[in-house]
Amino acid sequence: MASTVQQRLNEVAAVGQEIAETGVAYLDGKFTPLADAKVSIATHALQYGTGVFEGIRAYWNPAKEQLYVFRLREHFERMAGSVRIMRITLPGDPDALSEIALELLRKNGFKSDVYVRPLAFKAARSVKVALQGLRDGFGMYAFPLGAYLPTGGLAARTASWRRTSDDAIPARGKLTGAYINTALAVDEAHDFEADEAIFLTADGHVSEGGGANIFMVRDGALITPPVTDDILEGITRDSILQIAAELGILVGERQIDRTELYVADEVFFCGTGAQVAPCVKIDGRVVGDGQIGPVAKKIGEVYFGIAHGDDKAHPEWRTAVYR
Repeated sequence: MASTVQQRLNEVAAVGQEIAETGVAYLDGKFTPLADAKVSIATHALQYGTGVFEGIRAYWNPAKEQLYVFRLREHFERMAGSVRIMRITLPGDPDALSEIALELLRKNGFKSDVYVRPLAFKAARSVKVALQGLRDGFGMYAFPLGAYLPTGGLAARTASWRRTSDDAIPARGKLTGAYINTALAVDEAHDFEADEAIFLTADGHVSEGGGANIFMVRDGALITPPVTDDILEGITRDSILQIAAELGILVGERQIDRTELYVADEVFFCGTGAQVAPCVKIDGRVVGDGQIGPVAKKIGEVYFGIAHGDDKAHPEWRTAVYR
């Protein structure tokens, strides 16, 4: 597994190099070559992590020759909430930002699955440690992206790093500086040859993965931690709760003990980046029978079908890019 983890890290590094050299980005109110979309070394957000971001996926359907953005407006609605925490002003409402995202994708002419990254940040060149009275900036870029986490069954490890609490650095919003917490936990997981980390809250309950929400199946019920257990209020998480209910699966939101994951029938992660990623081993212990379970398999099939536009359900979740 060590070689598998390292291979994926190498692939991520290669993607990072590619997006640094190609494509069109949006910055300071205009579209520009991605290579020219730069900020000063003195930028406040670079020094102190005072920014907010989103992760949005678009899925290419070759049969229909169409690129579908998954739950586009909901991402900018969440971003509008996150910037309130950081006292950042966005350059438009969710509808206006959605149009910028669509135009960005059209200008790049993508014909593959794509990841879109909007970023709002404190753009002032200042060493003042504060939020008010500082100029705001906004940018957006996109790049091709396949699976961020393995979807064929991954290994996870409970992090020694605890999830930051809402009264310290809120996990509810996608705050750039908060992802130091994620980086430490995921890096530790990789040191132990695992693919993903699992955070615990300050009182020892399961919170979420390093960069994804978490679900478990016990006695036929699909269970996930509540939004009050220091989790990102995930859009994919919300989608899966709706899909599961429509499939007739009993769903619940409650606190989860660490050892419940050891005795669960199934465990899987979900998120814009992670998509639906089943977990077959936690802390060296096999989950269930060590195979991808029927609940994760079915939910994954339905999720990908809807996102790609092959399943006609939930048309309101898809926004077509090309006219």
